[in-house]
Amino acid sequence: MNATATLPAVPPPASPPGQASPLPAQGLACAAALLAGVVGCLFLPALVPPLLRWLCVVAGLVAWAWPWRGRVAGALLLGFGWAGLQAGWALAEQLPVGWEGREARMAGRIVGLPDHDVRRTRFLFRVGEQAPAPLRGRLLQLSWYDDYGATEPGPRMTLRPGAHWQLQARLRAPRGLANPGGFDAGRHALAQGIAATGYVRVPEQARELAPAAGIDAWRGRVADRIEAAVGSSSSRFVRALALGDTRALSDADWHTLRAVGLTHLIAISGFHVGLVAGFCAWLAMAAWWCVPALGRRWPRPQAAAVAAVLGAAGYAAVAGFALPTVRTLLMIAVVAAARLLRRPLGMWQALALALLVILLVDPLSALQAGFWLSFAGVAWLVWCLPTQGGSRRWLREFLSAQGVATVGLLPLGAVLFHQASLAGPLANLLAIPWWSLVVVPLSLLGTALEAVHAGAGEGLWRLAAACFDPSWALFERMGSSRFALWWLPEARATALPLALLGALWLLLPRGLPGRALAVLLWLPLLHPPRELPPPGGVELHVLDVGQGLSVVVRTAHHALLYDAGPAVRDGYDAGERAVLPALRALGISHLDRVVISHADQDHAGGWPAVRQGVPVDLALAPDGAPLSADALCLAGQAWNWDGVEFGFLHPTEHFPYLRNEASCVLRIASAHGTVLLPGDIGEVIEQRLLRDPAALRAEVVVVPHHGSGGSSSAGFVAATGARLALVAAGDGNRFGHPRVDVVRRWQRHGAEVLATPRSGAIRVWLDRDGLAVRERRPWKARLWERQRPPPGDLP
Repeated sequence: MNATATLPAVPPPASPPGQASPLPAQGLACAAALLAGVVGCLFLPALVPPLLRWLCVVAGLVAWAWPWRGRVAGALLLGFGWAGLQAGWALAEQLPVGWEGREARMAGRIVGLPDHDVRRTRFLFRVGEQAPAPLRGRLLQLSWYDDYGATEPGPRMTLRPGAHWQLQARLRAPRGLANPGGFDAGRHALAQGIAATGYVRVPEQARELAPAAGIDAWRGRVADRIEAAVGSSSSRFVRALALGDTRALSDADWHTLRAVGLTHLIAISGFHVGLVAGFCAWLAMAAWWCVPALGRRWPRPQAAAVAAVLGAAGYAAVAGFALPTVRTLLMIAVVAAARLLRRPLGMWQALALALLVILLVDPLSALQAGFWLSFAGVAWLVWCLPTQGGSRRWLREFLSAQGVATVGLLPLGAVLFHQASLAGPLANLLAIPWWSLVVVPLSLLGTALEAVHAGAGEGLWRLAAACFDPSWALFERMGSSRFALWWLPEARATALPLALLGALWLLLPRGLPGRALAVLLWLPLLHPPRELPPPGGVELHVLDVGQGLSVVVRTAHHALLYDAGPAVRDGYDAGERAVLPALRALGISHLDRVVISHADQDHAGGWPAVRQGVPVDLALAPDGAPLSADALCLAGQAWNWDGVEFGFLHPTEHFPYLRNEASCVLRIASAHGTVLLPGDIGEVIEQRLLRDPAALRAEVVVVPHHGSGGSSSAGFVAATGARLALVAAGDGNRFGHPRVDVVRRWQRHGAEVLATPRSGAIRVWLDRDGLAVRERRPWKARLWERQRPPPGDLP
């Protein structure tokens, strides 16, 4: 792959002799500076004061508009201040603290396509003007639960996109879990403009005020027609490619798509919008060629530009104006506007102008992975690939484009998703031409015909499914290989710029010496240090799994998982969404032991997902627990890993299975301190353990039963002598865990109390340097995080 010069940019006006020419306001340097300002603001731990944001905007605008060489500094200030103002306004729209956990009755409109499951429907709800002031006009993400099965649909199944409903909901501000490798729900909500999340209360009182209407209603009807016309399971993919409707895709489907690197193609993406725009431009040029008289009224290039914008806008509407499609629409509109104004644009100028427009319209789009992948992908292609070439070189250029995209975007993908698809380059070579040039056009033509006459598109949809099925069977086989997907540990902040520099070096023209050395710059990203404890040391990760427990224990060469978090009826599985991503981010590819303390769902719900997702040498559980385990945990069992002693204190042999009271109590003793994991035992078992108080001495204790009032008796707390007490609980849980009196009891006995709702995942080290702790939320603080009071504070 040779790096060659791109199309020349329009030269700036000449400056007077002896005076330095100013940088163009819409040039690449100013666009990069604006992006740097936006990123610098959005990833601060907290927002700067409003006055400083306004000052940055005003000063930045003046410095950017003035024709001098300091325009770059002006763009930087403008980006910083404008992103801060937008973020501040978006955060002010979110649910006020006083409304946390409150119920509100409201009317509004369903936005987008509701996602119906067997027991739950999730949907976006735009609140109307008659609602309470803090909710008026806000966008909410709601869930509606019931006990109806698929054969007996409940009232929630009548929710249709675009319909107006009146309902009652319990709300909370958007907030997710904070774990290594985990999904940042707060960041997602800020980028999407979601003001609150919640669930429908008293569903029997909800009623429809007006039937479905608008573009979302049309999309919902077409999605139903595709499902009825295609019939086979492939209808879910035709819906995704034709409408951007991915509701029917299963977790297995997404796993296959990730494994073969095709997630960017399965739903309507910017690439597909560009194809439609190009096709519409080609149609306009063909019409002007067939009817030369049209050229005397309107030049052909301008007509093609308008046709491209109209086609892209129509396709974006079909996709429900999803943000990736809107970004591409803006980019196409920028290039079309330059064509209409007869302003020649080089490739770099077009990219810079599109970046400027998108950041000025929506600076919060920089919070989304798609923003970075789309612009980075175009930038790599513009820089590396030749701008001109004969028709005989199209195959070579296509292969070169795939190579450039694979090498150039690998660092970003590794940082954003902690994974790399080893099968991705080959899968994309097959899928891009076949899906984008055959399956997608057939799906879209069917949708276009359906818009003209009901039932006219059914044949094309079935043909699209028939073309899709063989390729999907191939990709499923590729994705099932254990070598298809490479999970990467969480890397340090400096790893990304080093890897990007390595990619730049690797993609330099042939003949330059030392290109192979560029791979060395990728090592901090692809093989980061795992920060394993030294022999004799132990490391603890109390994961943030909501109302449940999951703890990862590491020694120098071994890893143990104690509990796997909850799985609840709304589809949340902590094993899949929190525990497995954390294990991968920590670089744990297999578990030497798993201890499931007891079978309650808040401790064992995620265990099936963990067992399926990572190899486990030995799984232990209490006798009588309805769990899939290999052996029993019994008092007196012990083993040694890397100079660290592990042993069970409870349950004893023949102890009956009494759920919480039968919890496996694990003691981990090193030369530098002891850790106690007591599960959900209550005061009765605590009194039994007090028969041997020396065994309870520990520097670190995970507080029993999430800090409930029936555990952590005064004698037990005093016997541990803990310096650090860790509470695993859900934010705002209905049980009131941890109880204030329990927290203060631990504090009175000299323990510092940390809880996952405020701290996120808690990492503890016990080694030759003593006891050290790191809370993930404060360590990775971001401006969209709403702080919770520390444990023990009264409301």
